[in-house]
Amino acid sequence: MSAETAPAASTPLPSNPLLSESPLPYGLPPFADTTLEHCREAVLAGMAEQRAELDAITGSAEPPTFGNTVEALERSGALLRRAEAVFGNLSSSLSTPRLREIERELAPLEAAHADALRLDPALFARVDAVHEARHDSGLDPEAVRLVERHHLDRVLAGARLDEEGRTRLSAMNRELSELSTQFGQNLQLATEAAAVRVSDVAELDGLDEEEAAAAAGAAADRGLDGYVLPLLLPTGQPVLAKLRNRELRRRVFEASVTRASSGEHDNGPVAARIARVRAERARLLGFATHADLVLADQTAGSTGAVDAMLSSMVGPSTANAMAEGEVLAEVAVRDGVSELAPWDWAFYSERVRAERYSVDTAALRSWFELDRVLVDGVFRAAELLYGFRFAPRPDLAGYHPDVRVWEVSGPAGEAVGLYLGDFTAREGKRGGAWMSSFVTQSRLLGTRPVVVNNLNVARAPEGRPTLLTLSEVDTLFHEFGHALHGLSSAVTYPRFAGTAVPRDFVEFPSQVNEMWALWPEVLSTYARHVDTGEPLPPAVVEALDAARLWGEGFATLEYLAATLLDQAWHRITPETEIGDPAEFERRALADVGVASDLVPPRYRTTYFQHVFAGGYAAGYYSYIWSEVLDADTVEWFRENGGLRRENGDVFRERLLSRGGSVDPLEAFRAVRGRDADPAPLLRRRGLAPA
Repeated sequence: MSAETAPAASTPLPSNPLLSESPLPYGLPPFADTTLEHCREAVLAGMAEQRAELDAITGSAEPPTFGNTVEALERSGALLRRAEAVFGNLSSSLSTPRLREIERELAPLEAAHADALRLDPALFARVDAVHEARHDSGLDPEAVRLVERHHLDRVLAGARLDEEGRTRLSAMNRELSELSTQFGQNLQLATEAAAVRVSDVAELDGLDEEEAAAAAGAAADRGLDGYVLPLLLPTGQPVLAKLRNRELRRRVFEASVTRASSGEHDNGPVAARIARVRAERARLLGFATHADLVLADQTAGSTGAVDAMLSSMVGPSTANAMAEGEVLAEVAVRDGVSELAPWDWAFYSERVRAERYSVDTAALRSWFELDRVLVDGVFRAAELLYGFRFAPRPDLAGYHPDVRVWEVSGPAGEAVGLYLGDFTAREGKRGGAWMSSFVTQSRLLGTRPVVVNNLNVARAPEGRPTLLTLSEVDTLFHEFGHALHGLSSAVTYPRFAGTAVPRDFVEFPSQVNEMWALWPEVLSTYARHVDTGEPLPPAVVEALDAARLWGEGFATLEYLAATLLDQAWHRITPETEIGDPAEFERRALADVGVASDLVPPRYRTTYFQHVFAGGYAAGYYSYIWSEVLDADTVEWFRENGGLRRENGDVFRERLLSRGGSVDPLEAFRAVRGRDADPAPLLRRRGLAPA
């Protein structure tokens, strides 16, 4: 983004580059010439422009048809899409006080605009008429599905409510938008404030030289002496597996689990209010709970189906985790630790992994240099499977100096799109890892995809290579799976592009892509020692495979706890007495048998960004729901020879390229030849015999 001084918000902005289509390749936003004030102005102008477009649709004297109503809706909002894509990505990746101020201003306006798009009675009447005649209008299957999608979107959004109901609903949506923005901003600021300061380098015993230098750099970036250990989004912090100083482990753990739970950035009341308003909205829309509303449009279909899957895993996962805990307690006693604490778990789990399986995951970092993993691992697997090639475009600027751009071409050299990578952590960037889009593919609009992956890898000291943990390698492959979903898109309508699929299906392709991280043909190319170039020894690879099930009890239980916490918050009714949010959380976990002092939820309420400031409300179950499909698809790849272009072509053409234009489970069956079998997932998680 441009560092120039922005004009005052009230004065006209000269030459706003977002007000017209970008002249850059693939419509890449002109970040170098764009200010936050440009973003604000373009969002406001975009909403006004789309309102005029909607007025033209509803004011037409012509009878409603697919072309003058549904297709016209798909064409509308071009400016708003551009502006919101830029501003939305910046709010996650490059937040500043001014950006947060604009975000708070725009959030309720955008919520009201979305309601105008979904709830306008005249517009719904036209969509309803097209929907009624969809099978008699000569439409192709994708167009029929588009009509059905637009209709269902509006029905679930409340288009059939009377005027009083629509007014109430719009007020709720505006409040939820403001609360969600507040939750996200509270979390970012609280996470930055909770970073753990260390004055004596001796306390960092267990971290390697690069990690200690990164901690020093994090302190310097904040204008502080000594060292700083920033917090990542989940409960578990990677340094807990390495720090030998037990007191520092405790400090880091407690800073993590108490984030945004008190003081000016307390998210407890915010989360409780969000859940309450969602429950009231669901009741208004005719659903018992917010979870029932969400599940009405997911592949799972019902809360009962979700409950059946989750409850079947609680007992085995708890037993596995407690068995792991007994082993850890025995090891901890050797250090004089008489009672295992949650901040000890990761540390002693790594020791068991090293002693039992001869795997030292901390030492593996030297074999996982970021650029090599990316180019010789992630990109190479995509080339072998799908024929995609990635050419650096240093002439194209991202929104921050950390961001790099690659042009993507297909098997015959055809243009595909752009891939942006933003991999390092910094102030103003939210935690976690994600994929999003600046431009989505559409034959109707003539656009090709521009996608971005964000990670939060610790910045290496100046002049040193960035090294990844094995977990970060998996994360990079995972997020790139989302990018492949966007890059492979070949649909007509933007409503269906790339990852525009049900929430409980969207993680499936990304989880499948994780399988190539340790695939021998890929691993042997990228896993080279950063100093010597030597490949990762075969014995280490064998040990990693042998250790595969160690820690699955903990991993599954912490995930289930977060998932069931999400469900608890979104199964309340307007009459539910919530009381203290922390006590509500405690009761919710205890009631479903996942309360554990040693294995806290992967996300607690006050930093559960996925569900209170993201799109996973009542949908965090989707990771494991998608994993059923993923584990079964991994077996399909193996049965058919693994990393072969023929397999990649089938997966891309029958599933990745289709986006939301077909029923997602039909797309799965088109690849697998049948419905998903849950057995591979149960074996993977150690919940059934191998």
